Parts: sequence; structure tokens; C-alpha cells
Amino acid sequence: MNQQTTQRFWLSLLGVPLAASAADPGANTGFIEGSTATLQARNYYFSRDFSDIVGASKQSKAEEWAQGFILNFKSGYTPGPIGFGVDALGTLGLKLDSSPDRVNTGLLPVKDDGRAADEYSRLGLTFKAKVSKTELKVGELQPNIPVLAFSDIRLLPPSYQGASISSSEISGLTVQAGHLSTTHLRNEAGDEKMIAMLGHVPQRKADSDAFNYLGADYSFNSNRTSVSLWHGQLKDIYAQNFIGFKHSQPVGDWVLGANLGYYDAHENGSQKLGKIDNQAFFSLLSARRGGHTFYAGYQAMYGDSAFPRVFANITPLGNEVPTYEFAYTDERSWQARYDYDFAAMGIPGLTATVRYITGDNVDTGAGFEGKDRERDLDIAYAFQRGWLSGLGVRVRNAMAHSNYRSDIDENRLILSYTWKLL
Repeated sequence: MNQQTTQRFWLSLLGVPLAASAADPGANTGFIEGSTATLQARNYYFSRDFSDIVGASKQSKAEEWAQGFILNFKSGYTPGPIGFGVDALGTLGLKLDSSPDRVNTGLLPVKDDGRAADEYSRLGLTFKAKVSKTELKVGELQPNIPVLAFSDIRLLPPSYQGASISSSEISGLTVQAGHLSTTHLRNEAGDEKMIAMLGHVPQRKADSDAFNYLGADYSFNSNRTSVSLWHGQLKDIYAQNFIGFKHSQPVGDWVLGANLGYYDAHENGSQKLGKIDNQAFFSLLSARRGGHTFYAGYQAMYGDSAFPRVFANITPLGNEVPTYEFAYTDERSWQARYDYDFAAMGIPGLTATVRYITGDNVDTGAGFEGKDRERDLDIAYAFQRGWLSGLGVRVRNAMAHSNYRSDIDENRLILSYTWKLL
């Protein structure tokens, strides 16, 4: 993208709130007064060493450094029984360092010549209408639901294009439904059809032009307990049901928590990927006291297939992490995790996580049992005051080893700064 195109990109972004401000102040008071806008600058270094290559790709390392900008504008609603509004999501990614032998980190697009693009950008609009506590959206969407979780884990966030409706008319109950026709991947500028991923393997031989979902979450017991029931369908590929339960219970100085979920997936429609048969159960138990939080998790795959999801999003599975998913055919996995919030020591904004997951019983289809394990260390700090307030720093180190897929030794360094524009 040349300089003139880049200038047009930023002018188009700035034009969204400016156009709103130019409207009739009497007719659009709620539209303007309810508006918010933020701009986040995200600097991302990502490195993965593949110390034991398994598969067709023989690339030994993926390493890139990039700068991203994310503009998020949300209008208020016009007055009246039906309120109308518009949201805008603008993104810009800039290459800082890459080479053909180190691409495919998920930070930058890869061109036909095998090199990463110098820059890429996108502007997506969402038109919305609201009646009471029911909201309809059409356009650029970022659903965050058990059958299609929002996964902002690279330089720029992904999104989908379609329509959604959400209603919270009954206290504690939120019902949602949606139809999505295309996706915008995290390291691309355009739209494309959706494909499935089974376990950790993208299924590029078949695509779909529709993901449909319907579900509800109900919170009660002073919001300490919630239950969820969802259905998702990647048309002509798979259909998936989910039931979930969450609970938080104070016991003296401790707060005990439970997060349980069960998925059931089968092939759908014309069965573009053939038969799909997967049932997945996960449990993640927690105990928090002061700045300490301890976790223990168990996750199990059943059926003849690995866990299906829309590429390349993550899921709420208890043992899924951004490096390994522990969701291959027949896999069983266990997790131990410890979080500490240094605010308990008088250092607010500083947090740390250490996690270890091990899995086995994987049906590799190659006549041997698959096993994998991962150790993660995350340290993050958000500056609390002064001119650095709004700056966040995150460091991640991961070691993931397996006997049936590529080993990964990973490092990430993420700097982010957010400005509140409106």
C-alpha cells in the first residue's frame, strides 16, 4: 500500500466520528453523547523455533516483528423507540522485520512470492439498531461465544461479516443468534470463506459461506453461577452443541471456582470433510486467596475426530492455550496453573502466570500413541499513572513438545498503548 493509500486509510477512519459530529445535534444527541473511540498501538515481536519438524513444511523458524494500530469507534443511539447507530473498526499493520524463511507467524500477510507484505489495512462498519434491551447488528462483527470465541492473540484482531441479534430482556438471561457469511483473518486485509480446523490442522480442501449460531447464557445466585447452552453450524462441514456451567463460591478467605463444559459435534449438510464425530469435556477448577490463584484442569476428547472449530480462532476449552490445543482425537490432558497478582504486594498492574499441561492417549492414525506437553510463563505489567499510563508490556515464553507434531519453543514480546479519543 503506497503513501497516498495510507493517507486515505487514516482519513477514512477519522471521517467516521467527524461525520457523526456533523449531524444535527438536536436529532442525534444520544448518537453523539453515547459515542466512544479508542486507538491502540500494538508492537508485537513473535518467534517460534520448530526444533523437531513433523509434516510437509520444513521451515525451522517463524520470526517477525510488526507494528499495529487498532481504531475502535462505537456510536451511541439516536433517540426514539428504535435507536440507530454505527460502529467502525479500523486496523493497520506495518512490517518491521521479516524474511521469506521466517514468515507465517500470523502477524503479517504472506504474498505470492513468499515474502511478508510491508503493510495491510482494513476498515469495517457495523450498523446497529436497539429496542429496549434487544440489539441488532449488521456488518463487521466480533462474536465471543463458546462455539466461536473471539481470539485477539496476534497483531490485529480477526472479525466476521454478517448479522447478529442479542437480547437481555429477562434479568440474568442473554440470548444471541447470528449468521456469518465471510471472515477476515487476523493477518489479512480482505474477506474470505470460512474453513474448519480439526485439532491443530486447518482443513483447506473445503470451505463454507455460512456459520450460524444460537445460544443463551443465564446468570443467577448474585451472578456467582451461570449456565450456557449453544449451537453452532459451519454449513456443510459440521454442527456443534455446547453446554457449560460456571460457579464461584467464597469460603472464608478463599474464593473457589469451577468452569465445566461439554461439546458434541457431528458432520453437517453435504459433509464436505466427510464424517465428523467428536465429544469434548473440560473442567477447570480454581482457588483464589489474596493475590494467589491456583488452577487444576482436566480435558478429554472422545469420538473418531479431533475437536472442530472455525479456523483460526481459539476455543474456551479449559486446556487450550495459544501454542497447543490438546484437542486431538481421543486426547486426555491435565493442567496445573498458578497466577499471582502483585497488587497484593503493593505493585498494582503487575501479574504473572505459570502453567504446565500434559496430554496423552492421542490417536495419531500412525500406529502409536501421541503425547504432548507444554510449559508457559507469562509476565505482564500495565502502567498505572503518569505519562506512561495506558502502556502495557507483556512477555510470554512457551515450550511445547510432542511426538506427533512439531515441537515449538516460543517467545512473544507485546507492547501496547491505548488512547481514549472520545
